[in-house]
Amino acid sequence: MATSNGLFKIVDALAEVRRSSGQQYDTFRVRGKVFGYYWPRTQTVGLKQTLSEQQALVAERPDVFEEQFTSGGFGWVVVHLEGVDADELRELVFEAWRLSAPDDLVALVPDLAR
Repeated sequence: MATSNGLFKIVDALAEVRRSSGQQYDTFRVRGKVFGYYWPRTQTVGLKQTLSEQQALVAERPDVFEEQFTSGGFGWVVVHLEGVDADELRELVFEAWRLSAPDDLVALVPDLAR
């Protein structure tokens, strides 16, 4: 089971991430582009994914993943932290970051999913 502390360690380890806290949720950005949200009340994370990955995650484990919304050709997924382990969360967060970061920054960072 992943935890909020584990989530923050993953997020903070990525290049050029800015985390901001609001009253209801935290927002994760890379060079101004949002790639994720964290809601402490529900212990869930909203992460940017490809449309096909969004559909696959929700179809495979609807008790862990929920379709949040689609925008600009991407599908956002709600992830229940209690349903994923740290390695899976790391892959999902990295993918969300990669989809939002500019190519020059992505080229400098090793692929955490490998």
